[in-house]
Amino acid sequence: MASRRSLDSAPFLTQADNTEEEQDRDPESQVSDEEDEDEIKDVLLVTGISYKRSVVIVMVLVYINLLNYMDRFTVAGVLPDIANDFKIKDSDSGLVQTVFISSYMVLAPVFGYLGDRYNRKYIMCGGITFWSLITLSSSFIPKEHFWLLLLTRGLVGVGEASYSTIAPTLIADLFLADQRSRMLSFFYLATPVGCGLGYIVGSKVTSVAGGNWHWALRVTPGLGFIAILLLLFIVKEPPRGAVERKTDKPLVYTSWTSDVKALLKNPSFVLSTFGFTTVAFVTGALALWAPTFLMRARRVLYSHEPCQTPICDSDDSMIFGGITCVTGLLGVGAGVEISRRYRKVNPRSDPLVCAMGLLCSSPFLFLSLVFAEDSLIATYVFIFIGETLLSLNWALVADILLYVVIPTRRSTAEALQIVVSHLLGDAGSPYLIGVISDRVRKGKPDSYLLQFHSLGYALMLCSFVGAIGGGFFLATALFIQKDRKKAELYSQGLLEVEESADDRIVVPKRGRSTKVPVSSVLI
Repeated sequence: MASRRSLDSAPFLTQADNTEEEQDRDPESQVSDEEDEDEIKDVLLVTGISYKRSVVIVMVLVYINLLNYMDRFTVAGVLPDIANDFKIKDSDSGLVQTVFISSYMVLAPVFGYLGDRYNRKYIMCGGITFWSLITLSSSFIPKEHFWLLLLTRGLVGVGEASYSTIAPTLIADLFLADQRSRMLSFFYLATPVGCGLGYIVGSKVTSVAGGNWHWALRVTPGLGFIAILLLLFIVKEPPRGAVERKTDKPLVYTSWTSDVKALLKNPSFVLSTFGFTTVAFVTGALALWAPTFLMRARRVLYSHEPCQTPICDSDDSMIFGGITCVTGLLGVGAGVEISRRYRKVNPRSDPLVCAMGLLCSSPFLFLSLVFAEDSLIATYVFIFIGETLLSLNWALVADILLYVVIPTRRSTAEALQIVVSHLLGDAGSPYLIGVISDRVRKGKPDSYLLQFHSLGYALMLCSFVGAIGGGFFLATALFIQKDRKKAELYSQGLLEVEESADDRIVVPKRGRSTKVPVSSVLI
């Protein structure tokens, strides 16, 4: 009880006394270096996978994550061309991303359940194969069948859900402590970099192909088949939670409903998920609409005529893609490093850094919209700063989930976080921004100036949503220590998992039925 009280009463912003984590994670300490070497040996002993092999496995996962986001945002890079080809409004353009995210989030719990119980490598192989085939087929859709494009984008979400819910749990089973944080930061660098490459590849390939945007969708499927070979021949499945356990007792699996109930009672998981939902809302809206907004701003500023040819001005998609790549590299790396250093004086550093990133990014994103009519350079500068601050939390949110959730529930937790963050975040934000833009223009004489202003007003919503997300992460900091300690005690075999009545079976005992834990029955 004393230890729990000391954890709960720790100062919110600072902690003068050295924490146990500081001693474990200080890279300047010789003791820490020796502990890192011991951890590497322990992981090899438990998993049978060497440190070098583990690093190579992470590189394969990073490559696939890069393809994942490249494919997702290639469409955003050629959205003006798609809209021009299919003759659709802003609301219909936003629906392209919304349909994909909707199927992605609906199927995430299914793959989360499978990922906690079956071979994760083969599940990912099947999903990536399906995703590659569907993406390739979507590149042959004629302009008369917009509904078919929506259908194929929805089916692409099936394949991506099989990967995103599972890959982080593989990293969690290969590394511990600071090594896990570093590998997760490397893994999540692929998110913004992949987004940026999606814009660049989409606009560049379309330009080279003479304005035919269909060719942009044929790049990632070929790279996806290479990813399948890498998964089959390089990636090795590690045992779940083995590197964290200090006992020979087997992991206790509970039912899916019990897993969900336990996760909903985990305040750090719930609050950080809502915080990440606001990140998804903002990034989803910006990812789809920022290149279009910048293109409209350029034409308003420099009196460019609307694009009448198949090849639109791709400069803004290229520039925005480059900014997204650079800010992702800076933001993700800076977020992990700032949190690591701040952890020396405050064990709540992860959620606090996430909160700082969101609260500080909101005004810069707002200013980028305000200055767009006067200076495109100022707009790009504010976008650069805002996206860098927004990227601080990518790896930290994933790390929070992995250390506050027990190993047997991590894929389910990843799936639930995907469902909530996309359902309330980027599943609806692109479509919502498009609807607001159309409503602002409704009943008024259409002009390029009006299209620019209407989309700018709609995107201002992102700044306010981001500020709300900062509040969720501040609330997460209040519970993070207790939830992390509880998960660590279970992982080490020092705390038994709570089993509900659903996890018990009836066994006859002296003529009467009684309920006993499933884990205590030998089959």
